Amino acid sequence: MEDELFFPFRNSGDPSAEDAERYFRSAYEAQMNGRLDKAADLYRQSIALFPTAEAHTFLGWVYSFQKKLVEAILECKRAIDVDPDFGNPYNDIGAYLIELGRPAEAIPWLKKALQAPRYQPRHFPHVNLARVYIMTGDLENALHELKESLRIEPRNPSAERELKRLLMRMN
Repeated sequence: MEDELFFPFRNSGDPSAEDAERYFRSAYEAQMNGRLDKAADLYRQSIALFPTAEAHTFLGWVYSFQKKLVEAILECKRAIDVDPDFGNPYNDIGAYLIELGRPAEAIPWLKKALQAPRYQPRHFPHVNLARVYIMTGDLENALHELKESLRIEPRNPSAERELKRLLMRMN
């Protein structure tokens, strides 16, 4: 995992931050190995010691894999409370709302992700906005969002596939 995910723990001056980072790293490893219950427990331990937006967001991600989308959204809102500049939870809330069949509610969250000062990968909210626009029949805006996503990340196979499908549908 990229070390940039761990910078909230670094230089905090809080002695609990080092332990929290260890829990976070172990949680991520458990998550990547499909041990979701263990990952959730470890993220919660990290948060208890030193709350970060990243830990809340990743706990939400685990909940989403467990199909606990309401809980996932709540964790992302907690992440935003900890650090409103961190863009990932905004995008994730949008994605979870899409999955819940509430695409119109996703739009403001996805737009906030695009405006967040600290956010990578920045092309995801564009893809998710395109999904919303396709679902609502706004194909011109969907086309714009997919093109913008590919401008940011030209080698995004899912955006390429969606763009091809959308162009066929529009013709």
